[in-house]
Amino acid sequence: MIVSTTDFIPGKEIEAILGVARGSTVRARNVGSDIFAGLKNLVGGEIDEYTKLQAHSRDQAMQRMVDDARRLGADAIINVRLTSSMVMQGASEILAYGTAVKLK
Repeated sequence: MIVSTTDFIPGKEIEAILGVARGSTVRARNVGSDIFAGLKNLVGGEIDEYTKLQAHSRDQAMQRMVDDARRLGADAIINVRLTSSMVMQGASEILAYGTAVKLK
């Protein structure tokens, strides 16, 4: 599966637009990480636990988007975007979406 943030794929021709492919995940922080993050916030620096949580969430949302595109019969996803939003205190959603296309 070709995944691109552009609206075209160099050297490829789009035969059909199949629709929006999307994938999301909602994750919550845990108390242990929050305590450590609070301490880290006092002294500064990267909060590794949150960085890893966000990276894993992005990967999972992207994979779910690819799976959705495959269900649509796509060869590629163009115009891929990621967005995040807070669902509730301590929990956020990562959404990956793009245009599923069939290539010639």
